[in-house]
Amino acid sequence: MTDRCDDSSNSPLKAWVRALEMTAPIIRNPSVTLPTRIGELAEKFGPAVALIGDAETLTYRELAQRCNRYARWALEQGIASGDVVCLMMTNCPDYVAIWLGITRTGAIVSLINTHLIGDSLVHAVTTVAPRHVIIAAEFAPVFAAVRTRLHEIKLWAHGVGQHSLPRVDADIHGLSGDAIPSSRCPLPSISDRALYIYTSGTTGLPKAANVSHHRLMQWSYWFAGLLDTRSTDRMYNCLPMYHSIGGVVAVGAPLVNGGSIVLRPVFSARQFWDDIVKWECTLFQYIGELCRFLLQSTSAVAPTGHFIRICCGNGLRGDIWRQFQERFQIPKILEFYAATEANFSLYNCEGRVGAIGRIPSFLAHRFPVALVRFDVLTGEPMRNATGFCEPCTADEVGEAISKISHDREDAGGRFEGYTDKAASERKVLRNVFAAGDAWFRSGDLMRRDTSGFFYFVDRVGDTFRWKGENVSTTEVAEIVSRYPGVTDSIVYGVTVPGTEGRAGMAAVACKETFDIGEFEKHVAESLPDYARPVFVRIQGKIEMTVTFKPKKQDLVRAGFDPTGTTDLIYVKERDAVGYVQLDADMFERIQNGAMRL
Repeated sequence: MTDRCDDSSNSPLKAWVRALEMTAPIIRNPSVTLPTRIGELAEKFGPAVALIGDAETLTYRELAQRCNRYARWALEQGIASGDVVCLMMTNCPDYVAIWLGITRTGAIVSLINTHLIGDSLVHAVTTVAPRHVIIAAEFAPVFAAVRTRLHEIKLWAHGVGQHSLPRVDADIHGLSGDAIPSSRCPLPSISDRALYIYTSGTTGLPKAANVSHHRLMQWSYWFAGLLDTRSTDRMYNCLPMYHSIGGVVAVGAPLVNGGSIVLRPVFSARQFWDDIVKWECTLFQYIGELCRFLLQSTSAVAPTGHFIRICCGNGLRGDIWRQFQERFQIPKILEFYAATEANFSLYNCEGRVGAIGRIPSFLAHRFPVALVRFDVLTGEPMRNATGFCEPCTADEVGEAISKISHDREDAGGRFEGYTDKAASERKVLRNVFAAGDAWFRSGDLMRRDTSGFFYFVDRVGDTFRWKGENVSTTEVAEIVSRYPGVTDSIVYGVTVPGTEGRAGMAAVACKETFDIGEFEKHVAESLPDYARPVFVRIQGKIEMTVTFKPKKQDLVRAGFDPTGTTDLIYVKERDAVGYVQLDADMFERIQNGAMRL
């Protein structure tokens, strides 16, 4: 087993060099993709354990065979290159096998958020126009509720349950696990689309981001280099696999070097360290909320003698960084910044507390990232007298942008966009520093210090993050306004001490017939739990600016303090039934962390 204190090979310079060396061959071998590489890994690592789930464990050989069976299943269904199959399952070994197998045929797999219901689910499915949808048996009732709205789409279940759907896991049993010859099914190219992964971006409904085979290879091998993954490594992954980090990075980085991944359906602070020790994990993937939950949990105690040598993730705030690392005896933390659709990322290989990363000087020409001055009133980067954007000075806050490359040899600098072309165009900033140039808009405000380290400041626009998920205020406001007692509404995020992201708050103008209990039922039936407003503010009317825009910023600044307004404010406590009226005592309990949301 790897010595948890042995991180000599993970000096910042060595980490960068490894990442560059491991990703350099990708562009030179366009027919080598993750689905085809799995077969090569099976030959090399055969009986070694690849994936460990709650119900089953797959070796490398078994994983390759399972992938091949799902590929053959797809071909039998007439699924061809460019066709779309939606996948909605919780974390398990078959999740990996399904999307790897289906993408081997050239088809595209759309990874659906397992929390979606109602309108949100229908939108996610129909926006990618699939021919088939594969769901875990447990989600059959959720799909049954919207089945009449999913026209000409065949549903398949995975696993036993209360449903009458055909079972994809049963259908593959009689199929060969041998690799499919290219004469029967041409190999996909790294430039082909492989996945759709949803991201809320800064406005509107969730958008399906295009993810090519090249990006999957790049993510897997880049992180394998930064983490120096080895055949003796075990990655603990409890992040949702419908996101790029939990579904690709945390899986691909260990696999390409012969390591294994422990897959857990959900994060549990109580079980986290027990699992780490039980499975002798050497790595784990985090998001900031996970780290804070572990610190807040009295049961989350790291036993001495665990084998964690490095953890990797994003969103670890500077105010808990040292406490987290010291309490749980973590030798090294690799914090990074990335977005599924972005054409750039940042990496904090040095372990600088609070920083999201930097770009070494010797790579600045390959990763042209800039911060530009931003106008918070217009929501756009500022332009000077010549019409160009202005770069920020050290420690000045601005929007992070990255130059879009059209060079074939620089596939990583491309912006692959979304299925929605208009949404893709809105992410492109043109004529930035020179006429005709084009840069990707991150939608994130950052600052960069004099040493070149970047620090995250805030999101641009209305989308906020809560419980590890992006929440679109436009989508939530639409659902809120559908309740018969609501005449107008605004949805926004408010800061709650001791929590990551922002809690959703809805300011509603309503009729006398408004019933907060019935309203709670309405949002519970229409929105996933993370998107439901935590606070509801009752107003006589929504105040507007002279240009007829809601005064949202005034409400954001006011927050949820009941003593600062005559409006009634309701709050939904975690695990409580329904909303209750917020008073000064409850407000104080929320402020000091005694009341959990």
